[in-house]
Amino acid sequence: MANAKLLRRNKIRRTIRAKVSGTAQKPRLSVFRSNKDIYVQLIDDTKGVTLAAASSRDKDIAAQKGTKIEKSKLVGAAIARKALELNINQIVFDRGGYLYHGRVKAVADGAREGGLQF
Repeated sequence: MANAKLLRRNKIRRTIRAKVSGTAQKPRLSVFRSNKDIYVQLIDDTKGVTLAAASSRDKDIAAQKGTKIEKSKLVGAAIARKALELNINQIVFDRGGYLYHGRVKAVADGAREGGLQF
């Protein structure tokens, strides 16, 4: 039997995805949180293409010392840098069914500090 928490998160995720969609000008910033790492991607839903991605497993971020929340903030800053290189400064945030709290909030804060507008 599937995990009840996972089923609940997927139900919330589907509700969010019904309302949130990304375009080439304003892509969707999708967050996936595992127990150890955090992954983010900028997605153009009209074409179904990932424009940029960053994670806590990237060499420059994985080399840093610190808590998972601190690394999440670095991931947010990294995706903001990549987005600005692609001339993207407006995004829609997709928290992926997770609460807007802790590591997910840290990614959003890092992206905002990096220059992205939600």
